[in-house]
Amino acid sequence: MTSTGIVLGTQVCGRLDEGAGREWLLADGLGGYAMGTVAGLRTRRYHGLLVVAGDTPGSRHVGLAALDPVVELPSGARVRLGTHEWSDGAVSPAGHIHLERFDLDHGLPRWRWRVGQVVIERELAMAHGLGRLGVVHRLLAGGPIRLHLEALCTWRDAHGSREADGGPLPARHFADGVEIAGAYRLRGPDWQPGGEWYRGAYLREEAARGLPAQEDLWYAGQFVAPLTVGQAAELTAEVTTGPAAEGSDAAPRRATAIVAGARERAARLVSGAADAVDARLRLAADAFIIAGPDVVAGYPWFGAWSRDTMISYRGLFLATGRFEEGRALLRRYAGTLRDGLLANTADTGRPEYNTVDGTLWFVHALDEHVRRVGDTDLAAELIPALEQIREAHLAGTGLGIRVDPGDGLLGQGRSGYALTWMDARVDGLGVTPRIGKPVEVNALWINALRAMAALRDRVGADQSVTGRIRAQADEAESSFLARFPAPAGWLYDVVDGPAGDDPSLRPNQLIAYALRHAPLRGRRPPAAVDSDLLTPLGLRSLAPRAGDYRGAHRGGPAERDRAYHQGTVWPWLLGPYADARRAAGLPVDGLLDGLIAHLGDYGLGSVSETADGDAPHGATGCPFQAWSVAELLRLRAGMG
Repeated sequence: MTSTGIVLGTQVCGRLDEGAGREWLLADGLGGYAMGTVAGLRTRRYHGLLVVAGDTPGSRHVGLAALDPVVELPSGARVRLGTHEWSDGAVSPAGHIHLERFDLDHGLPRWRWRVGQVVIERELAMAHGLGRLGVVHRLLAGGPIRLHLEALCTWRDAHGSREADGGPLPARHFADGVEIAGAYRLRGPDWQPGGEWYRGAYLREEAARGLPAQEDLWYAGQFVAPLTVGQAAELTAEVTTGPAAEGSDAAPRRATAIVAGARERAARLVSGAADAVDARLRLAADAFIIAGPDVVAGYPWFGAWSRDTMISYRGLFLATGRFEEGRALLRRYAGTLRDGLLANTADTGRPEYNTVDGTLWFVHALDEHVRRVGDTDLAAELIPALEQIREAHLAGTGLGIRVDPGDGLLGQGRSGYALTWMDARVDGLGVTPRIGKPVEVNALWINALRAMAALRDRVGADQSVTGRIRAQADEAESSFLARFPAPAGWLYDVVDGPAGDDPSLRPNQLIAYALRHAPLRGRRPPAAVDSDLLTPLGLRSLAPRAGDYRGAHRGGPAERDRAYHQGTVWPWLLGPYADARRAAGLPVDGLLDGLIAHLGDYGLGSVSETADGDAPHGATGCPFQAWSVAELLRLRAGMG
């Protein structure tokens, strides 16, 4: 198969400032995952070897936090290979100093430690869609040894923490392992029960994000296996309750079988890859597609968001040939329509209808799907849903979303909300509420109307209605071309806002040049976008010349949210930027090189959510972000 490997040596693995800053991810196909760092240090509350999704992909629980290898040499000496940081500043044990290399191969993480002549290897994999982790340790050289695997456990909401003052973690012990909190079970060789709290585990990334950075871990016990060269110790961790447990009886019971199955599945996913980068991106994309089907917006803390899903649709489903899954997803999302709007997310525990653009991106995704696949049956099925969307926007729906009958443009917004993709809020107020008529929302509205008309033509729908839709698109486009050009040489970001027209230089205007039916498609985008917004990792969300520009996306939650769309770089925006340039006949050579290099920088094999606006544009946000990966994958596939 096409190579997808990333290999890191001692200069990264053995140094916490390097190895703890690069993260790996294994997704389970259900919204859960295993995740950690190359150095083996847990730096986030979200890190663990078994993190389980609940009723929604955003409602996750951390289970098995760590599995620490301890090598017992023939002399009786013990060498601890785990790595932990504690609230008093100590790093103990410091097993990362024994790491010889780390590989991400076929999307599977593998570590190799060397202690003199003893070389031991660990490999992890998840049984896709079945809530089971396989961990394999092999002795490659030296020995014989006795390998102890110490299980550090918890059971808590992934966004929270658990402390020792809550009492012992409930545990049922068996000959081959333990069940924790009635939620998950560990199985392996020669189980020896423990039962004590390790207090004060420190999570440096949470501290950097201004969040509680300490938790306690329950030492449940250890597995013990004598090993000679070539022998392996196998351990599994499996969910025993909730959605992830369904079908677990069908999962391979042996860890080696789980690893082999994961490799075979990876080979199938990349079988049509054009090159190693394409193969790596296909594996990265697969992590976001989960049962439903649905899309996880980003790991480790996001669940499913309709806007992210629909922006990602072309890259995740069309560029990878996953047409049937994509079809099912579009049908399912259409079923969430209420008052002409798609549900934005259910991460908060219930569906929220608080986005102005997610529905319009859905129309775009459907149009692109039908064009690519020729699925006129789906188009015919969803024509009524499209008509519901159009009528609701014309009549007015929630949160001020309504077409202005005077000019045909789409307005939106209400105090306390942020309905566009720039949706950060601090103290209940939108940082960039953009109340009025945002530029990309109106480009999406025009695109949606023309897509609706085109889809109706494909299925031979009532032409009198189709004619009215085209007339509405013509009116909106005429108003757009009259209203949005600003004296500075770019487009207003918002017109008819509470304070008038907003001339801020932002990348949102690129949507008006990029979409298939966009009002400015084929015209040259403003030169100021190139000079002020473009970076190697994406586009700044606000030009540095602006007085409220923030060049660092760092600090506590409020500080980060204030910077989120005020200068922070977003990799996904390279998608519309490249589309706009291609449509205008402008070169895009080398445009993606920075993001391709980034595949080994932060979330290994993937693309981050954001980066600092100021150079050198350090990565921030989720290390693994769906629309960032999807747009890079789509652009490399040549899809416009």
